[in-house]
Amino acid sequence: MISSAVIMSALELGCIYALVALALFLSFRVLNIADMTTDGSFTLGCAVSATLAVAGHPLLALPAAMLAGAAAGSITAMLQTKMKIPSILAGIITNTGLYTVNLAVMGFSSNVNMMKAKTLFTLVRPYLGTWYRLVPAAIVTVLMGVLLVLFLRTRLGLSVRATGDNPDMVRASSINTGFTITVGLCAANALTALSGAVLAQYQKTADINLGTGMVIIGLASLIIGEALMPKGKLWAKALGAVIGSILYRFIIALALRLDLPSECLKLISAVIVALAIGLPALKPARKRGTAKC
Repeated sequence: MISSAVIMSALELGCIYALVALALFLSFRVLNIADMTTDGSFTLGCAVSATLAVAGHPLLALPAAMLAGAAAGSITAMLQTKMKIPSILAGIITNTGLYTVNLAVMGFSSNVNMMKAKTLFTLVRPYLGTWYRLVPAAIVTVLMGVLLVLFLRTRLGLSVRATGDNPDMVRASSINTGFTITVGLCAANALTALSGAVLAQYQKTADINLGTGMVIIGLASLIIGEALMPKGKLWAKALGAVIGSILYRFIIALALRLDLPSECLKLISAVIVALAIGLPALKPARKRGTAKC
């Protein structure tokens, strides 16, 4: 049996990491770009949030982290659109450079302790009691999810979606694909950095390695959600990313309850992603094999 504390923790972390799933939904599914900036942007959000929280500005830390993440996304977009570097390499280059940037933001320390600092969660604790972690995390995630769906329905959002579907057609319509790619990557990395910012205040610590493997975690959440929600509707896809993130945290919680070593969590994440991506392709093959028999 999973205790109520484990369930609550899975819900809280699921909501926080859902922002990464929403970011990858925008970059990976909508723009059709494998953005490898994710790991660095997540750590950047953690670093900015922790530094400002220690300085006494926990609420200001959230929009500041989003701006920092958007700046990171703009660099990746510039490398891709202006310098014609392939999207994966552009993300890797930015991610590599962000390691030093993140260290600089944290005062060239590998971690920042916020145990004595006020955070978003400690500010609302007197009003929410035992729900003081879940409610703020859920509100931030729902708000960002709604704003993302509304944005993708605007004229600019439709241009971003069209760029991912058929960039040649978009160029033929006199739309600047470089601009739409930049907007999409900035928004995606802003969401990723916001996730890191909330997590840092949730854990009351920021570490230079917190973003490692964030692409895998986000993809696992996104793919799990896609398998559960109906296809076609934009709001369903965004909701699926959130639900997938929560279910992913429950899977991790279950793995920990089975006494699997924590070192195996990255391997479990990789297996989940591989199965989620590969199973749909295996079904037709299995059907063909059955038909031959």
